Order: sequence, then structure tokens, then C-alpha cells
Amino acid sequence: MECTRCPRLAAFIAENKVKFPAFFNAPVPPFGDPQARLLIVGLAPGLKGANQTGRPFTKDYAGDLLYPTLIKYGWANGEYKADPHDGLQLAGALITNAVRCVPPQNKVTPQEIRTCNSYLQATIQKLTELKVILSLGAVSHSAVLTAFGLKKSAYPFGHGAVHDLPRGIVLIDSYHCSRYNTNTGVLTTEMFENVFDKIKTFF
Repeated sequence: MECTRCPRLAAFIAENKVKFPAFFNAPVPPFGDPQARLLIVGLAPGLKGANQTGRPFTKDYAGDLLYPTLIKYGWANGEYKADPHDGLQLAGALITNAVRCVPPQNKVTPQEIRTCNSYLQATIQKLTELKVILSLGAVSHSAVLTAFGLKKSAYPFGHGAVHDLPRGIVLIDSYHCSRYNTNTGVLTTEMFENVFDKIKTFF
């Protein structure tokens, strides 16, 4: 898939096709169960993570916490080896990002988030069995609200916060499982698992 709707991101991908020709270097599609009851929304692919592998959170540091947690709570089967060919399968869950193309310096712009939101909206609409959306970070949280056409002021982001959305869907927030957040103690494994304990109460 090629996309040129965000010129800065398209140019960055074009640069990386030259620098890293073996990388995926394209918008990263969702990964997981098309009949998902749980949708996990991150921020954007990492340069040498999902942009390299073509699978969200794969070879990203954040995947080292996310995928083992999904396995522990029964949302994934197999073993996570930071390789899109590791045979890992999601069970009842789907993972995507607010922005599907890798951004320079890991920073997306508000305009890029808005431009990519139609893809997030389409993903949500296709999930007829969806019950819970887990937003990893405030940017993801905001993008989900935009996809539903909701006012952000009515749904403040907070780790562990729970919000009722249309269609009977629940939005649950977590701090992003990034290297920075886990290294600084902003997010611990226990805190992350507490969010999954909360998710479990809706099934």
C-alpha cells in the first residue's frame, strides 16, 4: 500500500526506502483478529520497529511489554519473538495505530493525525463484535474520540480511566508502553496489567 496524503511522512518513507531497502517502509496495517472484541490503538510505527517489520509493535521496545501481556491475558497465542514470522496470533484482539506511517523523530503532527483518522474510523466500523478499545497514550485516546466524532473535553485522558462510547463500546486508557515510560517508572508492568484486569471485567 502506498499513501501520499501526508507529504512529510511520504517523503520520510521514500528516504528510508533508500537507506533501509529491506524494511517494510509503508503504512503499517492492523494486525490481529478481524472479529476482534478488543482493539488496541497505539501512536505510530517506530522506524526500526513496525516500519521495519510491517507488524505493529514488532521489534519496538513497547512490544516487549505489550505482546507478553496479551499472551498472559489470553488475547494472543504463541510466543513473541519480535519477528513478524514468529507465528504469534491474536485471539479476539486487533492492534493498530493512530497514524500508520513512521514519522521523523517519532513525532506526528496534529494534521497527520487528522489525515490518518479516516483509516482508524474505518477499522472501528468494521469491528462488529468490538466491546473495548484500549488507547495507549493521550494521542491515541484523542484519535479514538475523533473517530467517534466526540468532544475531547468530555473524555479526559487518564491512566486506567474508563469512558463509555457509542455502540456500547468502552474506551480504556493506559500510558503508552514506550521505553521512556517504562524506564522512568511512568508505567510499570503492574500498572499495565491492572489495565488488563479492568478490561477483563467487560467480558
